[in-house]
Amino acid sequence: MAVDIDSRAALVGLKALAEPLRWRIVELLAREELCVCHLVEELGVAQPLVSHHLGVLRRAGLVESERFRLWTYYRLCPQGLETLAGSLVGMAEGASGSSGERRPCC
Repeated sequence: MAVDIDSRAALVGLKALAEPLRWRIVELLAREELCVCHLVEELGVAQPLVSHHLGVLRRAGLVESERFRLWTYYRLCPQGLETLAGSLVGMAEGASGSSGERRPCC
């Protein structure tokens, strides 16, 4: 089965968000841009773990960063979230309700 580029991006995004700590990071970044030290304080986990999860979210295209003086601030990437949301909406729209007819089994 061939997987198109948008489906692959959606799969990567969903896998990234499936981890509860990454989901929480995305929730926090939905409110404001934050640096790693803010996330460490808010989440109560070690800095290397937060940095690891931010890296996964960056590679999935869901988070982007920007240097500001000595710190790096993270924010959500709207394009990545829109791609993921569009894929989910497309699946929901394509889902068929029960029509009573079934595809025959082997």
